[in-house]
Amino acid sequence: MNKNYKENLKNRKKENIKEERNKRLDIKQYVVKENSPLLDYLINYLGFSRNNAKNLLSHRLISIDGAPITQFDFALSKGDTLIISKKPIKKKERSNLPIIYEDDEIIVIDKPYGLLSIASDKEKSSTAYRMVMDYVQQKDKHNRIFVVHRLDKETSGILMFAKNEKIKELLQNNWNEIVKKRGYYAIVDGILEKKEGHIENYLRENKLNLMYVTKEKKNSYKCITDYKVVKEGNNYSLLDVHIFTGRKNQIRVTLGSLGHYVLGDDKYGEPPNPLKRLCLDAYELEFIHPISKKIMRFCKVLPKEFKKLICEKK
Repeated sequence: MNKNYKENLKNRKKENIKEERNKRLDIKQYVVKENSPLLDYLINYLGFSRNNAKNLLSHRLISIDGAPITQFDFALSKGDTLIISKKPIKKKERSNLPIIYEDDEIIVIDKPYGLLSIASDKEKSSTAYRMVMDYVQQKDKHNRIFVVHRLDKETSGILMFAKNEKIKELLQNNWNEIVKKRGYYAIVDGILEKKEGHIENYLRENKLNLMYVTKEKKNSYKCITDYKVVKEGNNYSLLDVHIFTGRKNQIRVTLGSLGHYVLGDDKYGEPPNPLKRLCLDAYELEFIHPISKKIMRFCKVLPKEFKKLICEKK
């Protein structure tokens, strides 16, 4: 366990204690238990009077997973997070959204690094989910999206949302069976002795929500990762990484266990941070459409800053 990792453990513990002491009092949130029109749910499940429920909506105090909602008949789905705020939540016009692909069932974006996929305890509205929800509702206020999978906040790249509950369920319930490729570019510290490898190990999460490699299979998650060195330069290595299990922080922890941490990853290691970001980008997603059975493949190019870093001469 390196110095920076130990320091992060201490800081994470302090943050958790501080967060417990300073829990926000300006919002309440509920996990939706049944599919229902929004107004009906506020009245029948949360106990609001009809007038109070309408006031919440008309004053823009309601959001779903951080995306503001004002229409009474908005279709809630079981599992949604319904948030009631004391401060109005304004809708935002979205232009130049980094859309890779869109049809009637799905929408795929190139998520910027530093942006959460969905709302967290600390951040409710600055998310990829909110951005895409704003975008689809500009076309029709009854449109909505559903979470299919996630990327870490610090990871950029391909992120897909479903546009209806049926396709969301079909994708999520069969994700490991229908997904054929999940490719990532990673720049790690140092030069790897083995230029490619197939790694099978087990991950476990500690009390501070950090993952670590363990030899014990019980209460652990099997983790399968392939990597191949694409290019080397400046004592860094650009890797093409494919994962066959979707574990939390899988790539970061697995590569770090080899002694080659992803650049910018001070959560698990102490590597250089030349780009002031985590050097991990989801560049490929390929899956079998659960209804049409067609192969759908989405790709993006290597980020320019990755290429420049690995190729520039010092």
